[in-house]
Amino acid sequence: MDKISVNSDIHYEVTVGCDWRECIAEIFERHAKVLIIAPKFIADAAALEFFCDNESRILYVSSDGEAQKDIAVVESIWGLLGAKEFGRESAIVAIGGGATTDLGGFVAATWLRGISWYAMPTTLAGMVDASVGGKTGINSNHGKNMIGSFYSPRAVYADISWLDSLSDRDFSAGLAEVIKTGFISDGEILNLLDSCSGIQAAREIAEALVTLSVKVKADVVSQDFKESKLREILNFGHTFGHAIEKLSHYSLRHGEAVSIGLYFEALLSESVLGFTSAGSAHLKLLLQKFHLPIAVKINDYVWSEIHSLMMSDKKSRDGHIRSVGLVSVGEPGWIENADAPLLKQIYERIVE
Repeated sequence: MDKISVNSDIHYEVTVGCDWRECIAEIFERHAKVLIIAPKFIADAAALEFFCDNESRILYVSSDGEAQKDIAVVESIWGLLGAKEFGRESAIVAIGGGATTDLGGFVAATWLRGISWYAMPTTLAGMVDASVGGKTGINSNHGKNMIGSFYSPRAVYADISWLDSLSDRDFSAGLAEVIKTGFISDGEILNLLDSCSGIQAAREIAEALVTLSVKVKADVVSQDFKESKLREILNFGHTFGHAIEKLSHYSLRHGEAVSIGLYFEALLSESVLGFTSAGSAHLKLLLQKFHLPIAVKINDYVWSEIHSLMMSDKKSRDGHIRSVGLVSVGEPGWIENADAPLLKQIYERIVE
């Protein structure tokens, strides 16, 4: 079991390799009232109703995936918190993937201007990315995560046993974030992934991959909690990825969209930052090894729509698309001067 410290708006720890049942019992001891938010399949599989058997321990069953990151869902939970008289000494526990921890953190940040919350990620992407760093939020018609706040959890508990229930597709989608972390910072992650023969082999070293990835993210967010600039490196692959994720109406897993974005932004880095073609080839090889996509179908993802969404990305400034690329493996860089013709040219290299 590893404990990784994060120092941002508050100090907290990410515990990797714990037993979530023991952790939730400790949370119940700390707080008079606790609301657990979890999607139905998690609530049923974990028998969460067993843990929520009185007025002070309440279960809210959310929708699955990105559908739960909606203002109507938030209003429903606010209503429940009000009816149950949740005060500042109360807490929220979000058990699920990244969408659930995004939702739970946002509700906690906005109720009474902030109450305690805890993240219990159940997916690989949730463990290595979404639950760590205090980015909370919901979606709007204008884009993903456009409404939110920086509000850290009191603790993150990553029980690796949750990953056993993930399909290969969902586990693979989480590996996109792991691969991203390796390329922006930690070559040891890439070495581990290079040595894997495929998804099953990666499952066998999941705890090591989670621990190393969380250490990278913890270091970055401890230096730049509110994303003044450094934290943007964690968005490598996300500028293009978020655009196609939204255009897919979230039929693509977040990690699948990011995977395509990683390859797009690596190719763009060759033109703008001097990243090597060998580096892009290495990235492509890893993504394909774990059955992650690197291309889009031209009839499904029209360039003008992608470009419009990239323009609305939170990193854009003064009408210019900004994204994160690679100068070299382990050295991210900012792409701030790529014009529309170049972006379209790179897009044309990944359509099929």
